[in-house]
Amino acid sequence: MLTTFDHSRDSAGLTYIYPVISRRSGGLSIGINLNPNNACNWRCIYCQVPDLQRGSAPTTDLGLLETELRGFLDQVLTGDFYNRFSVPLEQQSIRDIALSGNGEPTSSKEFDQVIGLIGSVVADYDLLGKIKLVLITNGSLIRREPVQKGLAHWAELGGEVWFKLDSATETGGLHVNGIHHTPETVLHNLESAARLCPTWLQTCLFAFDGQPPSDEECNDYLALLQHIQQQGIDLSGVLLYGLARPSLQAEAPRLSPLSEEWMQAFAAKIRATGLTTRLSL
Repeated sequence: MLTTFDHSRDSAGLTYIYPVISRRSGGLSIGINLNPNNACNWRCIYCQVPDLQRGSAPTTDLGLLETELRGFLDQVLTGDFYNRFSVPLEQQSIRDIALSGNGEPTSSKEFDQVIGLIGSVVADYDLLGKIKLVLITNGSLIRREPVQKGLAHWAELGGEVWFKLDSATETGGLHVNGIHHTPETVLHNLESAARLCPTWLQTCLFAFDGQPPSDEECNDYLALLQHIQQQGIDLSGVLLYGLARPSLQAEAPRLSPLSEEWMQAFAAKIRATGLTTRLSL
């Protein structure tokens, strides 16, 4: 049975395609995992990927990806997928196709070809404009030419980008995501993403050793949102979410969800900057 707490990349027994019943979309999200080697150029302490390692996506077998995507869509649209996985009736609809998976999808050298493949398949099944197309990315490789080419095509297909920003400070980025990034780097990458494709910021917040993010972290985050708008970077809004499933990283025992009251209050502060904000607990 699929639930909102089960995001296993192996549930369908495929290499690249995995189904998710998404709490954010309210139905079936078809995930595409270009990192079956569990490699990512970031190391987020809340990550649910087992045996996570630093690295890039391996070569993508485009033929296999297309076969799996078409076969899976056949199962969902005309087969017994929903019955086989005991999906509740109210969630029996495809909400989106999401490029996410076990690492940074834009690290695939075939990224722009993957975008073209998805577009062709979705068009063949008459789903263009009827379901969302989402790229979930940490944004660190946005300035690569194949990535920019892919993002421009993604926008033509009606797709959107969910750009990870868990902290506005260099110290916070190192602690949460295991990377060194300055606010200037974030702004540059974010501007590139938003110029090419409709872009949301995606932020995960949680308690560490029982403590919520510090006032300094929160204020710096809100200040960065204001600066983003002052710079004329056109964002669709902010997707704020908390921990729904346990981390599989060494820091897992030190992480816990924030209260709904805390998350709602911080979402209100984000909205006060003028940005649309969607909260998922």
